Amino acid sequence: MTLPGLRERKKQRTRDALIRVALELFTDQGYERTTVDEIVEAVEVSQRTFFRYFSSKEEVAFAVQQMVEERFVRSLAQRPPDESPLDALRNAVLSSWDTIGEAITAVVPVGLYLRTFQLIESTPALLAVHLRRSTEMEETIARIVAEREGVDVDADPRPRIVVAAFSGVMRVTGQMWGRGADQSLEAIRALTEQYLDHLGPALAPHWRDPGRGRCGEGRPRPPGPVRP
Repeated sequence: MTLPGLRERKKQRTRDALIRVALELFTDQGYERTTVDEIVEAVEVSQRTFFRYFSSKEEVAFAVQQMVEERFVRSLAQRPPDESPLDALRNAVLSSWDTIGEAITAVVPVGLYLRTFQLIESTPALLAVHLRRSTEMEETIARIVAEREGVDVDADPRPRIVVAAFSGVMRVTGQMWGRGADQSLEAIRALTEQYLDHLGPALAPHWRDPGRGRCGEGRPRPPGPVRP
């Protein structure tokens, strides 16, 4: 009875080792310059074993990101139905960060996860794939939001609009996290929460009014025209 469990754990260890070694090679010497042969040689497995787990270098490059995205999608689908769309998105991503750390570090160190994010941003071939995957993910999320709200995603623009705004905040969060001094998972979770809290005030009609959210607090309004 224990044999299948042992076999599955061995498969998982092999898959994790392929991911870790591939990402190390990609970030050390470049994605384009790294071959599948180098990856399998470092892990001491065959090419056949590599392609049993991954269809290409591209797939292994996004393996950890895929895991993070799948965790978020599951979390969103499980949010209470009485939460508004934006609250559901916010709470889903924050709860995902509360639990994803252990899953990431079981495969790769956090520092390597960050370096991979930076590699994707700086490698044209990977950036193109990232943008395509982001578009596909936004569509998946928009359909989940539409189903939660009982609307037709193709007739009602609101699900795609709210997801586009949310995704924009997440992109900015990732960029700012990558540039910051604290590159821990705790830091990206805190930054995610902070930036999502600014989404409402950023959409307010007047930023300079101290009564309209945090962005305008303490800022004097410019003088108006002098009237006779």
